[in-house]
Amino acid sequence: MRRAVAVRLSALLAAGALTAAAGVALSTTTASAATGGVTGYATQNGGTTGGAGGQTVRATTGTAIHQALCSRASSSTPITIQVEGTINHGNTTKVSGSSCNTAADRIELKQISNVTIVGVGNGAVFDQLGIHIREAANIVIQNVTVRNVKKSGSPTSNGGDAIGMESDVRNVWVDHVTLEASGGESEGYDGLFDMKDNTQYVTLSYSVLRNSGRGGLIGSSESDRSNGYVTFHHNLYENIDSRAPLLRGGIAHMYNNHYKRLNESGINSRAGARAKVDNNYFEDSKDVLGTFYTSEAGYWQVGGNVFDNVTWSSRSGDHNPAGPNPTSNTSVSIPYDFTLDGANCVPGVVAQTAGAGKGLKVSDGSCTPQSPDPTDPGPTDPGEPTDPGPTDPPAGANLSLGAGADGSSKASGTSYGNVIDGNTSTYWSPSGSTGSVSVKWGSATTVSKVGIRLASGSGTIGAYRLLNHDTGAVLASGSGAGTVSFSPASLKKITLEITNASGTPRIAEFETYAN
Repeated sequence: MRRAVAVRLSALLAAGALTAAAGVALSTTTASAATGGVTGYATQNGGTTGGAGGQTVRATTGTAIHQALCSRASSSTPITIQVEGTINHGNTTKVSGSSCNTAADRIELKQISNVTIVGVGNGAVFDQLGIHIREAANIVIQNVTVRNVKKSGSPTSNGGDAIGMESDVRNVWVDHVTLEASGGESEGYDGLFDMKDNTQYVTLSYSVLRNSGRGGLIGSSESDRSNGYVTFHHNLYENIDSRAPLLRGGIAHMYNNHYKRLNESGINSRAGARAKVDNNYFEDSKDVLGTFYTSEAGYWQVGGNVFDNVTWSSRSGDHNPAGPNPTSNTSVSIPYDFTLDGANCVPGVVAQTAGAGKGLKVSDGSCTPQSPDPTDPGPTDPGEPTDPGPTDPPAGANLSLGAGADGSSKASGTSYGNVIDGNTSTYWSPSGSTGSVSVKWGSATTVSKVGIRLASGSGTIGAYRLLNHDTGAVLASGSGAGTVSFSPASLKKITLEITNASGTPRIAEFETYAN
């Protein structure tokens, strides 16, 4: 990519680098793998569920991610890997095993299936380290940031792609991620989101792609036409030179995306590709749709888009923009259900939902961001909630009485201490439908049973996890309220993390017992 991209990027990066870094470091959003909401082409071909139904583990290094993959019973054993912290070359090594095929210079998801990688806690940042998906199926990547991955210079990773897929890849859902670079090809970067060599049934949703010469491609050459069935929706493409995306052969559906400062070209449909382009908002950009840099034409069906301060070049040679008044030259049948936001509200909706650390908020087509709907079926849907709690507590002393308590943001008028006071008429509620509350002691305490009791008028807990806060280990998970037992654990702090709910839960008591 031409050197000009560095000039265009420099001012923005100088002003925004500290803000972006602070946003990652200071975010306190807690997220878990979505309990529903997979959309677009990733719903086809049997659907995309990632590691649903399998073990959940926590990782704070790239080596730990690889170790989790290699520790599975087989390469297809479902697993959810919760990632927190900065993953980089310094903490990522190759790990060997019969259920994995890893590498030292990238997060390698090769010859495997049924995996979810999700950022939790204070966030997950893959710094100068790309994610590579090869000969793999049923992969979910959610709520992470991947930045400054280089193909030249130092250090290098993943051919310069933030997320790259190649060689017989099927069913990938990438959701609520932030992918960013600091320049173009001459600065050592390549694509943010690339698919090639028979990659199909992919959805990129609620994500941010910015500050790069190349947004991404589908097909590595005019002859690589085995890719497709890709959905892009509610994404922000900002300060991108070209490839938003480049599509060679196949079918892609772009709807409700906000394209801002596409500097040279945008959606490049070529080599027989067909793009359905619905209700997007194009702003302060140039040649946002067409066939560029080739004589092999592609096609598009357009409707409901807004072109705000978009300039169009004249057609000549291998440069064929669709504007200034884009019209459809093909039709594309979409096999899945989808609901469109009006294009005029797309910038506002995308600003509130797209990217890592946004609480996995989505749009329901009403131009109003919503928290993930706990009633939607999905990868980790816990099923019908249980009845709200036992009438009588378990036998033995409630260790929570006299202990301490803290947690995530609480609703107005509630208190963490209400869950340890023995009074079921007082309660703690999260500030929304999800959140966490903890019981803590000054010294290690053995706990093997928990009672979760709801106050009158409570919403229903759709899914929760009990965590050993000292280690991050998942002690138990379930839905609704009641009593749950697990292997005895010696800990100083135990956390109830509500990952989805119907309404706002009112936790009257978070009881803990030794046996």
